[in-house]
Amino acid sequence: MSLRTLVRQVSSFGAIGTAALLVDAALLYGAQRLLGLGFYPGRALSWLGAATFTWYLNRRFTFSSDPGQPAAHQWLRFLLANLPGGAINYAVSTGVKLILPGEMPLGAVSLLTVAAGSLAGLVANFSLSKRYVFKD
Repeated sequence: MSLRTLVRQVSSFGAIGTAALLVDAALLYGAQRLLGLGFYPGRALSWLGAATFTWYLNRRFTFSSDPGQPAAHQWLRFLLANLPGGAINYAVSTGVKLILPGEMPLGAVSLLTVAAGSLAGLVANFSLSKRYVFKD
């Protein structure tokens, strides 16, 4: 693989991850505000939604996908491969939640915690996705 291809993949993965951050924060906010879930179960639900969003866009735009591989199988592999990055993401986001002042608006808390977690899990998610899900 050329350096140019790698840079394109990292850039695309990062751009999709940035969009997913907004999806993740919106889902967390909605899970808390609309569904009445607490932060921790809401964060697990928002991660699953954001991971599905990133899988679909990375399958379509970042990596070439094996057309013979069923989408559901690849999605499940993506979720499993991203569990370590997801665990890092969840741990960092919940750690940030614990240190934020209690009087912050719910939307700001959602965005800050998700952003910190997403950045922390980015490298693991890219590496594992490239190696185990979207193999060349």
